[in-house]
Amino acid sequence: MTIIRIGTRKSKLAMWQTYYVQERLERAGMATEIVTMETKGDKILNTSIAKIGSKGVFTEELEEQLAGGTIDIAVHSAKDMPSRLPPGFSLIAFTAREKANDVLLSDDRTLTLDDPGRKVVLGTSSVRRRALLKLHYPHVETVDIRGNLQTRIQKMRDGLCDGLLLAFAGVHRMAYDEMIVRIFTEEQFVPPVGQGCIAIEAADSLAADKREAVRAALNNPASEACLLAERGFLRKLEGGCSIPAFALARLEGETLTLTGGLVSLDGTKNIRETSSGPRSEAAALGAALGETVLAQGGAGLLAEIRREQAAEGA
Repeated sequence: MTIIRIGTRKSKLAMWQTYYVQERLERAGMATEIVTMETKGDKILNTSIAKIGSKGVFTEELEEQLAGGTIDIAVHSAKDMPSRLPPGFSLIAFTAREKANDVLLSDDRTLTLDDPGRKVVLGTSSVRRRALLKLHYPHVETVDIRGNLQTRIQKMRDGLCDGLLLAFAGVHRMAYDEMIVRIFTEEQFVPPVGQGCIAIEAADSLAADKREAVRAALNNPASEACLLAERGFLRKLEGGCSIPAFALARLEGETLTLTGGLVSLDGTKNIRETSSGPRSEAAALGAALGETVLAQGGAGLLAEIRREQAAEGA
């Protein structure tokens, strides 16, 4: 019997995703073994992702194990994946996507962002969410908050902030739905690339029979088309978690519609474009939309963002 060794981070959410993958693989007739490890992003919790550097923050250690053959596949939140993987690695499957929206989480059911006279402090580690908050709710203050969901909730309850900005998928998978006080529309808070989807990474040296078996058991063709478009967009911007970029693709029949853009760190500039094309050209559609955003002022805005981030880190 084929044994698939699954590599994962140790957080409760990462393990939920891994057990989901394990169940699907075993249902397809494969035996599995789970190998857990900590990544740089798990260990460094007092620094923002943007300052650590977005490349490989949650993937480097897992890729070392993939390359060495200790594990066959690695389970990731798709939104954590760099737009360009190191040579010798590829994403071989994307699972069915959970709702991609951002949400506001709090113990305070009266918490609202719609009253400019009310002081509100929200915790988030996302550059994109902070920038979108400044765009839509400039009166809201933010504090950087890192760690797994349970750690963030405890920090909130200890008084660090009034609420948390998070992805619906992680909140739902950890069964904290009752703490959601607001679900933001995808139009207002366009999600980051890949949010709500689990991505499966493998080394290119993985045996073809294992690769095909994993892909057959796990890959959702609609998710794959959407993610190829979104990742094509982010790759053109040469971005990752450290820039306030966003992109969301929707598939209707054989037509993909992709909305993507970039917002300045202070929320005063917001470039947003939408384009459609055949699902067979998903990656090219994403790249073309990226070119459009860059041409519409995105190139200058990216340079401005990186200058500001470099100054903050100095």
